[in-house]
Amino acid sequence: MGAVSLKDGEIRQQVEPSVPSGASSARTWDMGQPAKPKGLWKPLLVMEKAAKEVLFDCRMCGQCILHSTGLTCPMRCPKNLRNGPCGGVLANGNCEVLPDKPCIWNLAWQRSRKLPLWRDHMEDTDHLNPPLDWRLEGTGSWENLASGRATQTPAGWHRNGHGASE
Repeated sequence: MGAVSLKDGEIRQQVEPSVPSGASSARTWDMGQPAKPKGLWKPLLVMEKAAKEVLFDCRMCGQCILHSTGLTCPMRCPKNLRNGPCGGVLANGNCEVLPDKPCIWNLAWQRSRKLPLWRDHMEDTDHLNPPLDWRLEGTGSWENLASGRATQTPAGWHRNGHGASE
């Protein structure tokens, strides 16, 4: 386990996987570091950050999935869960880590019911959001989507959630 840090009153724990020497972990994909935004992307990043932080309390993960979470940023979850709630949602629908706040996934479900286009997206049991590439944190998801970086996944991970074929 890594260090526990506090950010905006939320608990974030960084877990570094135990990986044998010479092997690569899911958090070290062979994609290189994201480049700093240049040209048109620089002002777009400023606009994206300003709009998303105000409208969605966005955490700028660089791989936005607001469309599939009822326009609720899942990175607000203190456990950083991107595919649904943990097993600790309280009976009143609040978060087990921050009991005075509603579970982000509870909010996502309620809000998704109001979206005509993506209403059924959260009900699709075959849908899994890919693991987050933490190196993209703080970068613009618009640029990452245009460059293809936002859709890259680690080797062995498949959208159907069954992993690499054996």
